[in-house]
Amino acid sequence: MKLHLSLAVRDFDAATAFYSALFDQQPDVTRPGYAKWDVADPAVNFSVEQSDGEAGVDHLGIQAGSGEELEQLAERARKSGQPFLDVEALDCCYARMEKAWVKGVADEKWEVFVTHRHDLEDYGETQKAALDAL
Repeated sequence: MKLHLSLAVRDFDAATAFYSALFDQQPDVTRPGYAKWDVADPAVNFSVEQSDGEAGVDHLGIQAGSGEELEQLAERARKSGQPFLDVEALDCCYARMEKAWVKGVADEKWEVFVTHRHDLEDYGETQKAALDAL
């Protein structure tokens, strides 16, 4: 498992340069307005997305290494008593994945997910409407 952090940024190029320097590596995935680093030390799946709105933390997450780990994480989220969206297969952030969402007690959004492919040409769904309803 690996922690995931997604930031909304106003200056995508500056953010990409800064986080590349901070992590001492270039993004593993780069698309217009989107970059993702899969960092070993510290272990984090870190992404930035261009935003014309508010900048800052968009969402947090935990990346599972397998479908079994995803189900364990989803079960923890289900049992939390917080608003929850169950596991769904979808294309999101240029990746094919399965994910579930839970709203934290500070009103933050958490996703638990497993990525099957991260080489898609289209951005895909974001589940924004469902998340806003949590």
